[in-house]
Amino acid sequence: MKKLLTLTMLISAVVFNLMITPIASAAAEEAVDYSQKASWCKLPSIISKDVDTFYIYSTAYVETSFREGAPDYASLDTPEMVEGAQGEYIDHATAYEDSTNVFVPYYRQAGMRYAGEVATRTGNIEAALMGMPYNDITAALDYYFENYNEGRPFIIAGHSQGSSLTLLVLEKYFREHPDYYRRMVAAYPIGYAVTKDYLAANPHLKFAAGESDTGVIVSWNTEGRQNVEENAKNVVVLPGAISINPLNWKLDETYAPSSMNLGSLVADEKIGMGKIGDIGADAQINLARGVIVTNAKADPVPMPDFFGPASFHDNDYTFYYNNIRDNVAKRIAAYKTKLIQEKL
Repeated sequence: MKKLLTLTMLISAVVFNLMITPIASAAAEEAVDYSQKASWCKLPSIISKDVDTFYIYSTAYVETSFREGAPDYASLDTPEMVEGAQGEYIDHATAYEDSTNVFVPYYRQAGMRYAGEVATRTGNIEAALMGMPYNDITAALDYYFENYNEGRPFIIAGHSQGSSLTLLVLEKYFREHPDYYRRMVAAYPIGYAVTKDYLAANPHLKFAAGESDTGVIVSWNTEGRQNVEENAKNVVVLPGAISINPLNWKLDETYAPSSMNLGSLVADEKIGMGKIGDIGADAQINLARGVIVTNAKADPVPMPDFFGPASFHDNDYTFYYNNIRDNVAKRIAAYKTKLIQEKL
């Protein structure tokens, strides 16, 4: 779901003012043309790395989705979505930039209102994504693999709605395209529950077991203690959820102190952007709920009806930003070592 906290609010205004190319309006029944650069939030100007990341952003169509008569899905020129997607690139997807070429398509996503209604009726947001959002993402993947990837290994990643779509891609699209899937270094569907039932239903997928295994799913949801103590409703935390600890990369309840945190991305009001800092973002898995619990000094998401009173959903990436960057590099190195060993 959309990130509403200070960092994104600071950077989104800057990003919105920097937009140069308008996004062509797309009617709901028309397919998005991903041969057009305007259909992409981010395309690398130079391919400088030998690994890619395909990133799917979270719900950025939020406030305007609650207006009377607002459509269930954003069009590609919805200003709130465009602004939010570009802001999220800066404070999420840049974690992959040191090690990979990052590709981010625009897609016609479900609005917060509609996704919440579907989650209330069905228990999760998947039914809201299986039409236009999933079709757009798979069309973008088709174009990416056929025209941009050139056979390179890749990471697929996202947040929230983008992570739910990533899980659908892992389940369906890569089952249909095993040649692509074999080149996947790892998947990072952070901020949406990966459940035991999902893994059982998809035996071709496996969850990460450590900090450097490859071809795996790496995911967590971040909460404060009040959500856990009250067993609060959180639309991105599902029954049977599992998380990996982004500081010690363990699956048990071993506590990871903030001294293991390599740096959080925090807001700097003076420059209107983010900087690396220390906000005490520790991490411990709560196995019963399947989430990461933290004592980080930050305000929770101000949407308790969706995420509970103490969710740090907006900070799944920013709390552990440098640890994610470091982990991406380690998994890529392990993948390359594995390739060399297979050729010997």
